[in-house]
Amino acid sequence: ELLAESTVHLGEVRVDGDAVYWIETRPSEQGRSVVVRWTAAEGAHDVTPPGFSARTRAHEYGGGSYWIDGDTVYFANFADQILYRQVIGQAPAPLTPAGYRYADGIVDRRRGRIICVREDHTVAGREAENTLVVIDSVAGGPGEVIARGHDFYSSPALSSDGTQLCWLAWRHPNMPWTATELWLADVTPGGEVVNARCIEGAGGGDAIFQPAWSPDGQLI
Repeated sequence: ELLAESTVHLGEVRVDGDAVYWIETRPSEQGRSVVVRWTAAEGAHDVTPPGFSARTRAHEYGGGSYWIDGDTVYFANFADQILYRQVIGQAPAPLTPAGYRYADGIVDRRRGRIICVREDHTVAGREAENTLVVIDSVAGGPGEVIARGHDFYSSPALSSDGTQLCWLAWRHPNMPWTATELWLADVTPGGEVVNARCIEGAGGGDAIFQPAWSPDGQLI
């Protein structure tokens, strides 16, 4: 038991170019979750500085706490649940206001924005609303809603040419491993998300998981 309590836990592995990233949850730092970057030339080093912990509380069980775009890391900070943008080697800068939780993001580089799950806790006494939003990757802001109406969202994925977006959605009392729906939408050159439709799982009972796009634009 003492050995388990002192063990560093690893998770959320990401690969970007020749760099590998992961999160280390460190008991020696009061459970702080640190984004670590490794390259063959430089070895492993911490990205998120002391005082920051990359861990989201979206959906309460977390996951999808950070994502990468070249030399920039985006992460949800555990203490305030604000989404931060950090150029590697520089200090993190807040992108979003308080009162929200963010998770499961991707970067739409063509349009300079983030697509991610947002959980709205801004209204006291109201159940949090989960939506899919887009956020300017530099200017920030709370986000513009592009999908709502389900209790939960996850796994947004953009096609390689940037013209189609898919995601998962589900409703109470389902869990993501019992029943989810796969949604697909078109993305206009100007970035508008249109023609959203459920393409799998509408009848219930299908636990669809980790949708992704092949390099030639096939949804798998």
